[in-house]
Amino acid sequence: MRKGVILVAAMAAAAATVSVQPVMAKGCVRGAIAGGVAGHYVGKGHALAGAALGCVAVHHHYAKKARAGHRG
Repeated sequence: MRKGVILVAAMAAAAATVSVQPVMAKGCVRGAIAGGVAGHYVGKGHALAGAALGCVAVHHHYAKKARAGHRG
């Protein structure tokens, strides 16, 4: 279980460092908050994994919007 959380956190950190646009940080923070809350309610010890996955998922969403040329 510990190795999985560390792996997910490392993947989230790698995804966050790839971005050069500041708008992507907004997505990561929003996703981390939502994922952390969801992970907390799923079970003990899942809040960090939920936050990491939420950060990656919403970061990806904002990156797709930026590539498509959308603003906001």
